[in-house]
Amino acid sequence: MSKNQTDVKVIKLDNGDDIVCAFPKEQLKDSTGLIRLIKPLLIKYVPQLTPQGFKDYVALIKWAAYTNDEVITIPIKKIMTITNASSEMEKTFNHMSNDYQKLEAPRKDNDYKRTMFNQKDNDKVNEILDEFIDDVDDGNNTLH
Repeated sequence: MSKNQTDVKVIKLDNGDDIVCAFPKEQLKDSTGLIRLIKPLLIKYVPQLTPQGFKDYVALIKWAAYTNDEVITIPIKKIMTITNASSEMEKTFNHMSNDYQKLEAPRKDNDYKRTMFNQKDNDKVNEILDEFIDDVDDGNNTLH
């Protein structure tokens, strides 16, 4: 980590995005209502089906993907919370930020090749969901 930046932070934006980044020690004046972020990476939660059920896999992708700028300025009012990153997240951020310029832009949705579950996987997912619903739905609960 550079001596010109703070510790790694996780910020939640008002649109629901979670971003991991660092802040430059030199910020803009408070009167601007803006804050600067160093190498912001979007925290993307990707669900995976495992033998034990669904589990989230965390991926970090370039948040401002279509620019070579490493310092991004955003309005402070868009930030809901700022927290310290865990040591594991900090380690991952530092590793990814070393190659920040080489990170690929997120692919467009139409580049994604969809595949269907085979019948065995589909039956397993339905079984897990049925068990979940049976456990939760005793007639007094609602699902949200």
